[in-house]
Amino acid sequence: MVEATPLGHRAFLVDEGNPAASPDSTLVLLHGFPESSYSYSGAFPLLAGSFERVLSFDFIGYGFSAKPTSGFAYSLMEQADVVLRLLREAGVTGCHFLAHDMGDSVMTELLARLNDNRPEWLEAGALSVSFTNGSMVLGDAKLRVGQRALVSPLGKLLARITDSPTIFEKQVVSAQGNDKLTEEQILDMYSAASTDAPRGLMAELIGYLKERRRFEASRWLPAVRDCTAPVQICWGGDDAVAPVAIAERLKAEVKPEAKLTVIEGLGHFAQIQDPQAWFEALSPFWAEIA
Repeated sequence: MVEATPLGHRAFLVDEGNPAASPDSTLVLLHGFPESSYSYSGAFPLLAGSFERVLSFDFIGYGFSAKPTSGFAYSLMEQADVVLRLLREAGVTGCHFLAHDMGDSVMTELLARLNDNRPEWLEAGALSVSFTNGSMVLGDAKLRVGQRALVSPLGKLLARITDSPTIFEKQVVSAQGNDKLTEEQILDMYSAASTDAPRGLMAELIGYLKERRRFEASRWLPAVRDCTAPVQICWGGDDAVAPVAIAERLKAEVKPEAKLTVIEGLGHFAQIQDPQAWFEALSPFWAEIA
């Protein structure tokens, strides 16, 4: 565990491999909602075969990181602060980034900062960025009933009364878009999400969707457009909440030079469903830019 923010909250961090690895041999993973670093556990050995150092952590409010009831607003801006603090504490001076779902949104905020005002300690910056299955273009997203309920005025109340593994499983299956996740995988996700979580936390966490509406067009998609590092967009084709239309729009209208890969048969939680197929779709990009 390491100190994650100036506010004193703590973050669970997995830092595997050579701590002296060069930036071009370092990969940083950003997970999504309502997940944790567990989402990458199946793919971690595969990723570690391509990079000398791989770092994955739980955002504040997720997994085994702190889940405070005050002193943290669960803003994407704050979560970007967490990323930078963790990287600095870990001595990372540059890296490749791989993001999923909400992590995609945090990554766009990081790009908004790094494109024009990269801190001196992160001298090598982002060497590449991989976006996977996230609602980066909110107008094309197909938000699930549960998600819409959580961001409604009654969200906090509903989050309290619907906090159960059964409802969590239904929400995950609805977003996944196919029936390829096992009950054990979903229960593992629920266990990480519910550990030490105050009731109603999900409504706080999903508030980031309101930030997407505010900053998507003015700040975050322009940051992707202006990114000078290689970008790939890799999507599970069955995704029901962040459909392939988002990936296609990113490629056509935001970052035409990005590499687009659609993986047929994989859903929203592609890295959990089939880590091997997911990795095989992603890895040629890193070989091409090496």
